[in-house]
Amino acid sequence: MAPTRCARYRTTDELLDFVAILDAAPKDTGTLKLVVRRPTVGEREVLDVGRLDPAYGLHGDSWISRGSKRTPDGSSHPDMQLNVMSHRMVAFLADDPTLEPLAGDQLYLDLDLSEANLPEWTYLSFGDPDAPTAVIQVTDQPHTGCAKFIERFGEEAMRFVNGRTGRPRRLRGLNARVVQPGEIRPGDRVTVRRPD
Repeated sequence: MAPTRCARYRTTDELLDFVAILDAAPKDTGTLKLVVRRPTVGEREVLDVGRLDPAYGLHGDSWISRGSKRTPDGSSHPDMQLNVMSHRMVAFLADDPTLEPLAGDQLYLDLDLSEANLPEWTYLSFGDPDAPTAVIQVTDQPHTGCAKFIERFGEEAMRFVNGRTGRPRRLRGLNARVVQPGEIRPGDRVTVRRPD
């Protein structure tokens, strides 16, 4: 049976010491490191190829059926199709590549996800920037995590990613929507196009 939490939680001091590495993430061109599908609650599938679609988000993911407390009718929120997290952050928290998918996000990027670097409505293109295989857009919906994040990575980690240091850097991640369908793969180049 696969582990459901890290063997050791990071301390606040360790997390603060790691900030310089997080801040050194690429600003304009990053890399897709991991694609994870969540077919049902609590289940994770690491993909070699993911298919993005404006109607469904990541094909085979449960986003469409989960619904949202942020919509009047409880249906899935169109601006929360994809949860995107810093791969540097999750790799540090997990300290084991097999545990990284436990964070619950679908896309993990080596890219500066901060509010300053990726303002709301920024586009992220995958593959060749002149002919991208898919495009997503950062939305204005906050991504703050849940009790499962605490269980898997610890209370100090949750306070850190949602605190003064982590929130503006979006260390818990961001929400995005698909604007151009297509296939994505770990190793794909990710190009930033900020709103005018």
